[in-house]
Amino acid sequence: MRGAQYSAVVAVTVETLTEVDDEIVEAFDRLLPQLSATAKRLNREALVQLASAESTTVLVARSDGKIVGTLSLVMFAIPSGLRARIEDVVVDDAARGQGIGAALIEEAKARAGTAGARTLDLTSRASRSAANRLYGRLGFQPRESRVYRFAPTD
Repeated sequence: MRGAQYSAVVAVTVETLTEVDDEIVEAFDRLLPQLSATAKRLNREALVQLASAESTTVLVARSDGKIVGTLSLVMFAIPSGLRARIEDVVVDDAARGQGIGAALIEEAKARAGTAGARTLDLTSRASRSAANRLYGRLGFQPRESRVYRFAPTD
């Protein structure tokens, strides 16, 4: 894993997920339910597939050596240029308010910028007030837009 140090309330290291081991499987088992009650468990094979996806970079945050957060940065080329999205940001309940989410997002912003992305988007439920305040502090602006969803597997 490649890492970057961030100055935050606690020492946070952000790494790229490149190898899946028992620690990664345990961390995702612990973190994903905190993101969504409907999130499905990812087995080792699914995590390996995710870590090797060409369009997705999975970032993992550590504090005191323990995995305490994750974020997925998705970059894709479309006719209007390279675009990027932040998806599935989750920080362990016990570690919130310590700068971990900010460290993950700042790393994603840096990587999107280095790659030449024209924009970096994310979505957040209105009920996630702390997360929405964080995104605003980090330079994200709300857009006048609607999100539509179609679930072909339902």
